[in-house]
Amino acid sequence: MSPAADSGAEIPAAAAPAADASSPAAGRLAELRGRIQQIDRELIGLIAERVRLAREVGGAKRELGIPTLDPAREAAVVRNAGKIAREMGVGDEDVRYIFWHLIGLSRRAQMEGE
Repeated sequence: MSPAADSGAEIPAAAAPAADASSPAAGRLAELRGRIQQIDRELIGLIAERVRLAREVGGAKRELGIPTLDPAREAAVVRNAGKIAREMGVGDEDVRYIFWHLIGLSRRAQMEGE
């Protein structure tokens, strides 16, 4: 994980009416937000790893003399992500949207050495 992703920088609280910080609900809210922030860090770390692997894939494709772009493979990856999302009870359209953006990041990473 990159140092920036693990900086531990706190996200400022949103401008909202003040809540009783000593209440059990406020403590639970802070705990939940902290867990979400940790998951965000983990997601960004996984995205960084995916991009690193995509660079390696691009190099392997160049060595093999095959095209960097593979629209059929990209579509299969997105379809599979949608299937997994449905299995996990998450909106598949939203996940497919996210995965098209991940594919774009990966595509750019693969093309860096061209």
